[in-house]
Amino acid sequence: MSKKIMVETSARHVHVSQSDLEILFGKGAALTKKKDLSQPGQYACEERVDIVGPKRTISGVSILGPVRPATQAEISLTDARSIGIMPPIRESGDLAGSPGCKLVGPKGEVELKEGLIAAKRHIHMEPSDAEALGVSDKEIVKVKIDTGARLLIFDDVVVRVNPNFRLAMHIDTDESNAAACGVESFATIVK
Repeated sequence: MSKKIMVETSARHVHVSQSDLEILFGKGAALTKKKDLSQPGQYACEERVDIVGPKRTISGVSILGPVRPATQAEISLTDARSIGIMPPIRESGDLAGSPGCKLVGPKGEVELKEGLIAAKRHIHMEPSDAEALGVSDKEIVKVKIDTGARLLIFDDVVVRVNPNFRLAMHIDTDESNAAACGVESFATIVK
């Protein structure tokens, strides 16, 4: 159980469907890869949108690719308070019953009826990592992050196992700041 897991801060971002991408950026629009992310096939894009709430707009939010079946926005709870919409804490893709928001791009706007969430903290891993760590898919664990500046134990961390994943823990900016995470921070599962 003492295997070190890289901690990555998942900042606010948007995933878009092809149809919404074309509304936001124009007919025939395609995502432009800026840089690869740690999870295979996932990447940050050059394209950015604004997330509009009743109190405030967050400008220049990164889109992550590739396109998805449904559009969703993932923000921290601090972001949520600032824009005036309180989303549920959920795993990515679990959008049913979540609040919506407006997304604004250079060519158009999309009014989401649902799709605004605060991402539940989670660990991506391959089956061999899960076996070595003694955990299984969808298991809820406790994780210790010791940055030297602050030691923090996060409860309610979901394990996500898939052959296409690479070992990494994802937390949002609020959680990262609370643990004083830096460029290279590591966690261990403490069950």
